[in-house]
Amino acid sequence: MSFRIAGFSGSFSKPSRTRALVDLALSRAAQRFGATVASHDLSDLQPQLGAANRLEDLHGLPRSVVASILSADALVVGSPVYKGSYGGLFKHLFDLIDPAALAGKPVLLVATGGGARHALVIEHQLRPLFGFFEAAVLPTGIYASAADFAGETPVAVPLLDRLDRAVDQLAPWLARSRAAPVA
Repeated sequence: MSFRIAGFSGSFSKPSRTRALVDLALSRAAQRFGATVASHDLSDLQPQLGAANRLEDLHGLPRSVVASILSADALVVGSPVYKGSYGGLFKHLFDLIDPAALAGKPVLLVATGGGARHALVIEHQLRPLFGFFEAAVLPTGIYASAADFAGETPVAVPLLDRLDRAVDQLAPWLARSRAAPVA
């Protein structure tokens, strides 16, 4: 059974630096561990997400995106920074998810912003959100500013080194997944 990692980017932009960073993390995890990956973003959930009061209000592609997130063995979740935090529809998606649904699930957090002044968004916004869900948030979070990109491609060597370190932190969960008895 393959280790499955779902990526989710809380960005509407196309192309998106946040999506590029999430996808790069997924790509490196797939290469490192032979994982199966799937990547999604907020636009995959529109226009239904904004009108949804519960997960059951989502149908078709939006519902399958949520199913992919909930059934994955691990997550890479990213958000662009808007005025010091994640966006409202990003948070709305997680408001619809049962609090126990992400318990114990490893989550690699990434965020992007225009400059260094937003770098603590992972520690002050994203980590507490996933702490509420009792997710196993990886110790290394990835924040990237505009200076870390060439166009939409992450290129800064310190960023890429940190990303590799964070991806490597998925190894214990992969080992547990492979050691788990098949039912």
